[in-house]
Amino acid sequence: MPLDGSDHSLRALEIAIQIAKKFGSKITLIHVYSVAVRPVMMSEPTAPTTIGVPVMTPEEVARVVEAARKSGKRVLEDGKRRVEANGVDVNTRLEEGHAVGEIMRLAKEGGYDLIVMGARGISRIREIILGSVSESVLHHATCPVLVVK
Repeated sequence: MPLDGSDHSLRALEIAIQIAKKFGSKITLIHVYSVAVRPVMMSEPTAPTTIGVPVMTPEEVARVVEAARKSGKRVLEDGKRRVEANGVDVNTRLEEGHAVGEIMRLAKEGGYDLIVMGARGISRIREIILGSVSESVLHHATCPVLVVK
């Protein structure tokens, strides 16, 4: 169950909980974070460049990555509390990388019976530009996928 904290993913979580309760299943929540812009690193503090490329120090990059990790941990902790409150066993996975790739990797490695996910995530603009995560998972999954609106 990919979880990003969006309304769609939280509705999907409620459906996943109902399914797990009915069939005595366990839920694995996954949150995939990534730093969307790959910054150019340099040892000096941030400075403008002539070509307009964002330049970040290694420390600034580390802060951005840590903020993304912390946000993902909060999303997973909230999801875990919701699942446990319904008496369902739950695991969590926090992964860095490309959302579709990480969801597919985990689904394959874990041999899961079903992927339950929201129809849309947090970033609608990103979906328009890069394509929907849920649509990509539908096309590449090796197990059934339930997409919740």
